[in-house]
Amino acid sequence: MRAVVQRVSRAEVRVDGRIIASIGRGFLVLVGFTHTDGELELDWTARKLAGLRVFDDEGGRMNLSLADVEGEVLVVSQFTLYADIRKGRRPAFIDAAEPDVAEKLYDRFCDMLTEEGVLVKRGEFGAKMEVELVNDGPVTIIIKN
Repeated sequence: MRAVVQRVSRAEVRVDGRIIASIGRGFLVLVGFTHTDGELELDWTARKLAGLRVFDDEGGRMNLSLADVEGEVLVVSQFTLYADIRKGRRPAFIDAAEPDVAEKLYDRFCDMLTEEGVLVKRGEFGAKMEVELVNDGPVTIIIKN
């Protein structure tokens, strides 16, 4: 499982020109899954993300979590996080989970984040999406497990 976490002041996802999800302060999370991902990887990542202390406290130090700032999370599935570009010029995606498996993992991951007390909004799995965000900081963290 791979996740690109961006601290944002706002983010939104559009499908066919209409906004399907938007958040204010929080995280935009681009998430991809591989063949060996399961409950263990999903749980670890959901807990890590929910507790990640990267929001500024009153002293300007990254010390606060999503819960501390009443932040939201927008989760967008992105199989291209498993692109293999070692050979040739066109990426191969053989390490990405098949769509039917990945969709179940995506749904379960979002559910686990919700169970951690996080307000979760979702992109549309498998759709061509336009993602707009304002990266706050900028702060971008890559989670791999």
